[in-house]
Amino acid sequence: MTILKAILLGVVQGITEWLPVSSSGHLVILQEFLGISQPLFFDILLHVSTLIVIFIVFWRDINRIFKDLVRWNLKSESGKILKFIIIGSIPTAALAIFFHKFFVFAFSNLKAVSIGLIFTSLLLFLSQRTWKQRKVNFFQAILVGIAQGLALVPGVSRSGATISTGLICGMERKKVAKYSFLLVIPAIIGATIFEFDKVVLGENFVSYLFGMIAALVVGYFSLKFLLKIIEKGKFYIFGYYCLVLGCLLLIFCLV
Repeated sequence: MTILKAILLGVVQGITEWLPVSSSGHLVILQEFLGISQPLFFDILLHVSTLIVIFIVFWRDINRIFKDLVRWNLKSESGKILKFIIIGSIPTAALAIFFHKFFVFAFSNLKAVSIGLIFTSLLLFLSQRTWKQRKVNFFQAILVGIAQGLALVPGVSRSGATISTGLICGMERKKVAKYSFLLVIPAIIGATIFEFDKVVLGENFVSYLFGMIAALVVGYFSLKFLLKIIEKGKFYIFGYYCLVLGCLLLIFCLV
């Protein structure tokens, strides 16, 4: 793992982790066409950078949630978010555990990536419609959690699936964006703990460090950019990119 390669992967991770275009899908594409692979333990380290970005951007919300957690106050606005994060994390964890082998298989299947990207584009286009506004409830939290679990399939964007599902369920744009990105915290922590024994730094420590810094810096600006896009109601525009890329990949696989 050279420093340049680590930075390239960090930049790709930083951009695609937040924009609804699937970071895992782009990783599979890089492996297939450019021969650039990302070791599992480096992927874990990059997700640590992702977690740091979340804490930087949403530190006020996380601070309020933590205080309500200590007081076990689930009736405040932050307490309700905490409750829905817990609820939404259950289907995500269940899908990750029971379909682990399928998700691992999909990471080596370019056709699965193409179908995942097309599926993401359809969700993004559906989110463009005007849906009846509803207060966040148990059912919505479960559906968004399921959407996050489905995003384990490469090509299915996590932010694209969760935010689109929330919008389709009638959640407000700002609330669904905040909930989507806070919901990823337990998912990343759980995945990191589950796979941490595979982390082997060795002589590549400096390269990994540069990759993590690149993912953190690029990821911060990528997330801030996406939040502005969501506020303007233009979230669906990434659907065109996912649809075109997905169709091209599918044609490549079938020809």
